[in-house]
Amino acid sequence: MTDYGLKSMDSQSQTYTLPVLPLKNAVCFPGLAMPVTIQDPAAVHAVEAALADDLKRVALFVQKNINQTNPRGNDLYSIGTTANLTVVARFGSTLQVIIQSLERVEVVHFTQQKPFLKAQVRPAPVTTRQSVESEALQREVLDLSGQYLALSNPDVEHKLPLVVASGVGFMVTVYTLAKLLQLDLAKEQTLLEASDDNQAMSTLRGFLRHEIQILEVRKKISDRANDTMSKEQHDYILREQIRAMQQELGEGTPETETSGLREKLAQSSLPESIQAEVEKEMSRLEQLPSSSPEHQVLLSHLSLTLDLPWDRMTTDNLDLQNARQVLDEDHYNLKEIKERIVEQLAVMKLNPQAKSPILCLVGPPGVGKTSLGHSIARALDRKFDRFSLGGMHDEAELRGHRRTYIGAMPGRVIQSIRRAGTKNPLIMLDEIDKLGHDFRGDPASALMEILDPEQNNTFHDNYLDLPFDLSKVFFITTANTVDAIPKPLLDRMETLHLSGYSDEEKIEIANRYLFPRQRSEAGLQDDQLFLPEETLATIIRRYTREAGVRELERMLGRLARKVAVPFAQGETSPSTIGISELPEMLGPERFFAEQLRKNLLPGVATGLAWTEAGGDVLYIEAIELPEGEKLTMTGHLGEVMKESAIAANSYVLAHCQEFGIKKTAEAVHIHVPAGAIPKDGPSAGVTIATALASLYTERVVRNDTAMTGEITLSGLVLPVGGIKEKILAARRAGIKRVILPRENQKDLISLPDEVKAEMDMIFVERIEDVLFAAFPSEHMEETRQQ
Repeated sequence: MTDYGLKSMDSQSQTYTLPVLPLKNAVCFPGLAMPVTIQDPAAVHAVEAALADDLKRVALFVQKNINQTNPRGNDLYSIGTTANLTVVARFGSTLQVIIQSLERVEVVHFTQQKPFLKAQVRPAPVTTRQSVESEALQREVLDLSGQYLALSNPDVEHKLPLVVASGVGFMVTVYTLAKLLQLDLAKEQTLLEASDDNQAMSTLRGFLRHEIQILEVRKKISDRANDTMSKEQHDYILREQIRAMQQELGEGTPETETSGLREKLAQSSLPESIQAEVEKEMSRLEQLPSSSPEHQVLLSHLSLTLDLPWDRMTTDNLDLQNARQVLDEDHYNLKEIKERIVEQLAVMKLNPQAKSPILCLVGPPGVGKTSLGHSIARALDRKFDRFSLGGMHDEAELRGHRRTYIGAMPGRVIQSIRRAGTKNPLIMLDEIDKLGHDFRGDPASALMEILDPEQNNTFHDNYLDLPFDLSKVFFITTANTVDAIPKPLLDRMETLHLSGYSDEEKIEIANRYLFPRQRSEAGLQDDQLFLPEETLATIIRRYTREAGVRELERMLGRLARKVAVPFAQGETSPSTIGISELPEMLGPERFFAEQLRKNLLPGVATGLAWTEAGGDVLYIEAIELPEGEKLTMTGHLGEVMKESAIAANSYVLAHCQEFGIKKTAEAVHIHVPAGAIPKDGPSAGVTIATALASLYTERVVRNDTAMTGEITLSGLVLPVGGIKEKILAARRAGIKRVILPRENQKDLISLPDEVKAEMDMIFVERIEDVLFAAFPSEHMEETRQQ
């Protein structure tokens, strides 16, 4: 057991070395006991040190500043007490103890500051005098105590002898009476510091007289209020008492909260209909006592109403050239989005009364949807606010709660407008495709009113309960996919698609925005860190695989922090990161070009899929089984994808002779790898048909070719979505040939020119065209001869 020196005692000078327990909320007078909850680590150490000793004793001193944590010796009053400790309970690092104060002491000096305070103290007993003055003071204190008890609770008969303990010194009585008065901490410390009994009794007498005066004034106020009360005024008793108190103090009627609202109302220019409602509510508020629950509800509602920007609007910056410059400064490419914003500015310039558009930016994570909202607001010189709809289940979060509910609040839209301070801000609603709904309502239904320009000019928030015009608000929503957005809600928004970036676009974005930002955040100058383009290209291809650039920025930030370490240690020479240094700084490469699929087997075909994170390469495998079901499908496939597989198998078997199939399997198993990931949709139809044709003919599909497209039983190849993302995914995987439905040829307009030049796109209309392009030419010549 650790020895904390509790037994150190100087027998000649009667000094003790004890752990110190700082008190914040009360003084523990000698002879009294009180419970204390201890959470401060230093105080816990002090208590544990005391409990480790046989005496179980500490020194108690009150902090001068109760808000201070980890007080030192000079932060405590010099007069305190010693006390014995008894532990009642322990909850983790929190202790609950009972302290029994023993004697009054003063600090000689502090002998230890950490891990807890320890001080050498000496007894400082209160000097008692046997004199006529002492006896007179004792009687006066007892008389005043009786008056105080009678005034504090006139309905209860108080017997002072029951309060004052017999057989103990009168100082214990003084301290007991002080506790009954519930004095503040400074007054209790003043009483403790009294060095003799006469001084202590005089101090307590002053406190008693002050408290008695307060009680007498309160009684007079209560009597006056009762004289003026009638039956109808009974509910307003507290308000009358407050007024009487102000008159008694000579201050007249106080400045109330309603006067501030009145002043704000006089300065505001509310619509006429709103003004009448506010005046009505203000009159109700002035009639209610402040203690009424409805008073605070009305006060909060009127504060919100007067804070809203009913007529305050910012002036839009309609300079088209400035808008283009701001958008180009913040984002690379995104021509369609930028042109749409410029078009809107042109419309607003020619027609100032035009309604604000409601745009929905759809794209994979990390392509810049949210940051685009900031740029648009900056280009327009509008206030910006955003909140996320992801996981929102309660309709009241948008429409607000009715004021009848405890804790009611306005909806998120009204809160955003209040924060913006104008009625025409740009508000971004993130993750609209991740809205939920349950028994509390459907937030998507509430959004249909908020995002409908024909309805939102009189939007009713349940809390505000007044029509507010949202038609001037520029709403922008974001989503990863439109599939989860209800059709009626989607119909109210103009959808703009942000596709994934090619490697060249990512390099440009990194050089313009990401790398300079991460270098600056790491505290590095422009001439201290350089990143060659070939190194950046390796990071993009080997350390990230995403449609956006979020992970790329994390990698660049990691490099910048690695380089910042030597500069922080005094390094001065510039650093240039080469490809060979990446494994040491970023770890082993995370992604590799597909090597295992360079030599495909019969029954394997390469498909392309679209996901919320961009495009991806999907391999579909088929094998023959000696027995079993005709068609077994695995890989966490959805119903639509299973039906595509059945249609593909039916078409291939129906055209056996045409495709050179001599025999068919009794049973076939189709598998799509990455079985933990759900897959669905019709775009894998041509890939499944090709895999089955490869299995039945025992011919290998070209390993440099990927494909996508929906099929029909008549052999048609129908168009699909996500073409840009799919082609970029094929390019990332090193695949140079892509088979696409002919009707998707128009979608190539959004592809960068360098991607078009590098990729060989083959457009087909029928399944036969797919197979002819998918198999090596010599195989197809054999099929034609047959």
